[in-house]
Amino acid sequence: MSPAPPYRRPGGRRAVPLLVLGALVASSLALAAPTAEAAETLLSQGKPATASSQEGDGYAPSAAVDGNLTGTRWASQWSDPQWFQVDLGQRSDLSRAVLTWEGAYGKSYRIQTSDNGTDWRTLKTVTDGDGGTDEVTVSGSGRYVRMLGTERSGGYGYSLWEFQVYGTTDGTPPAPGAVEVTGSQGDWQLTVGGEPYTVKGLTWGPSVADAPKYMPDVKSMGVNTIRTWGTDASTEPLLDSAAAHGIRVVNGFWLQPGGGPGSGGCVDYVTDTTYKNNMLTEFAKWVEAYKSHPATLMWNVGNESVLGLQNCYSGAELEAQRNAYTGFVNDVAKKIHSIDPDHPVTSTDAWTGAWPYYQRNAPDLDLYSMNSYGDICGVQEDWEEGGYTKPYLITEGGPAGEWEVPDDVNGVPDEPTDVQKAEGYTKAWDCVTGHEGVALGATLFHYGVEHDFGGIWFNLVPDGLKRLSYYAVKQAYGGSIAGDNTPPVITDMAVSPASSAAAGEEFTVRADVRDPDGDPVTYQVFLSGNYANGDKRLVEAEWRSTGNGTFAVRAPEKLGVWKVYVQAEDGRGNAGIETKSVKVVAPPVTGTNVALNKPTTASSFQPSYGDCPCEPAKATDGRTDTRWASDWSDPQWIQVDLGAPTTIRKLQLVWDPAYAKSYDVQVSGDGTTWRTVHSTTAGNGDVDTIDVAETARHVRLHLTARGTGWGYSLHEFGVYS
Repeated sequence: MSPAPPYRRPGGRRAVPLLVLGALVASSLALAAPTAEAAETLLSQGKPATASSQEGDGYAPSAAVDGNLTGTRWASQWSDPQWFQVDLGQRSDLSRAVLTWEGAYGKSYRIQTSDNGTDWRTLKTVTDGDGGTDEVTVSGSGRYVRMLGTERSGGYGYSLWEFQVYGTTDGTPPAPGAVEVTGSQGDWQLTVGGEPYTVKGLTWGPSVADAPKYMPDVKSMGVNTIRTWGTDASTEPLLDSAAAHGIRVVNGFWLQPGGGPGSGGCVDYVTDTTYKNNMLTEFAKWVEAYKSHPATLMWNVGNESVLGLQNCYSGAELEAQRNAYTGFVNDVAKKIHSIDPDHPVTSTDAWTGAWPYYQRNAPDLDLYSMNSYGDICGVQEDWEEGGYTKPYLITEGGPAGEWEVPDDVNGVPDEPTDVQKAEGYTKAWDCVTGHEGVALGATLFHYGVEHDFGGIWFNLVPDGLKRLSYYAVKQAYGGSIAGDNTPPVITDMAVSPASSAAAGEEFTVRADVRDPDGDPVTYQVFLSGNYANGDKRLVEAEWRSTGNGTFAVRAPEKLGVWKVYVQAEDGRGNAGIETKSVKVVAPPVTGTNVALNKPTTASSFQPSYGDCPCEPAKATDGRTDTRWASDWSDPQWIQVDLGAPTTIRKLQLVWDPAYAKSYDVQVSGDGTTWRTVHSTTAGNGDVDTIDVAETARHVRLHLTARGTGWGYSLHEFGVYS
């Protein structure tokens, strides 16, 4: 659909205290929460039906949608092709069509849908029809549904006792009419068809194909708008499903370098006319395609690029690029207005410092947009101090992000609790609505289902499970929470030892868990290596319950800071999820590391690559944040001179990700003649602790097969007496 939104955002100006969640957490409600999918209904019965032809007066199209399965029917003339269609009255999400044939049936036909009764999309093609009753599963949205018959079963025409279309709709199509920013300085409002419209929105995370599955739930939250980051040919089903539920869409257009800090794709906006012309042409194509779609609310050009340009340029050149970028945004806005005068155009950034560039270079924007999280209440102050003359929309917002919170004991961002995150959404909405006449609403972040590091930090429904934040947003937007069953609440989560969990050994996690509704709770424990190795996935830990909310969790073999997550589920589609960090260290080895700071040599080393130079001595300096790294070839070796014959009983090898799959441990009295005392062909990296009962002056690793395409790399080569 579009480039995935990055979870990391730029820092705010200051921390803002969180509000109290209050009754949302304290309530004890008895009924189960609604599921994500709404029950399908029969949409076609009694609706207007037409056909390409009819055999006679007694076989009108209306007879196939009257609910009479055996007494009345539509029949066509005796030729190919023929069609039968029904007008559902409004755009709906479609799930299946049931065709009850009379003896004259369709051998080959298509089930198609349309928004206007003229332009048709094929949802399913049938080529082996055999009469009787055909139940055809479909996925798509539209107002009109038809059967296009292309091959009859015999010499007669096509004849249907009944044509039934099933799906979902909430009966509230989007308000018709132009979308406008109206009013004057400090007293603006957004209107749709002349009626006031406050954006109560969410950013959209699921796949387009899952839009019919999740859109009813989004609607039930009181949401009237969703935001996307990119618009192209794949967008239409999402727009269709949104329109079927009375929801509008902020259609985004992605420009490089989108996404703020850490994003790639540098463009020279001063000189690269080819890129700009291509984007202008591309965006114009989709504006033309979707300008009349009932779900379209406005167009949003770019995402955090004014800030993101700092990754590409600096100094005077950065200033020139920011001016050129916002000038190009204005060119896009003018082009969009020339095609579609009925929908506003905005542009998003993550830094109110971008607004002077827009004010200076993009006068054709109808409003500004801003992504802001923990510092969202500061946006109003910045707007007032900047003397701006246009309203704004918050296009991302929520609890404090990774870049806005203090570090914990292990030096990584201290993630807010579930309760604090829910409070963050409440605070965000209060700050938006508090800037009356200027802030036109928000699309808060994030209706996402990803169950990973970022998904746990921000998503309202990771893996489809509803969080406290889900209900906070629902309450803020006026969705009914009467009868909702809410998630388990986890408090006072702690890890022990938090900063010295031995690799491969158990550490302790404890948490207080209560379910407001008294539901039985089941647990899962996950680990994420985001800070240890960059892997944002959540993988289930090896763990066991030791009672009273306490768990024994086995630490990974990979050293570094990991996140451990306790997930408490209530069996009703809700989950409480808390997380703390744990620092995994090498298992302690008793005795003295006799290799520490001793002369160390190697067959090769990397003089300049990444964090290098990576000399051999860095493997015996007692630090796990330095390393020796070899050339990228086999074989290699590294050896340490203990200075005198020394009794050794254990080695500990702390590998970098570039590890040895096969190697020998060798000892020598003179550094020339070597004897192998340990061999392996099944090395897997991380930490190897090896028992060795020898006396030697020299100890060597003879490395014969790499585990990766890189060389060999050791953080520590410990030899213990």
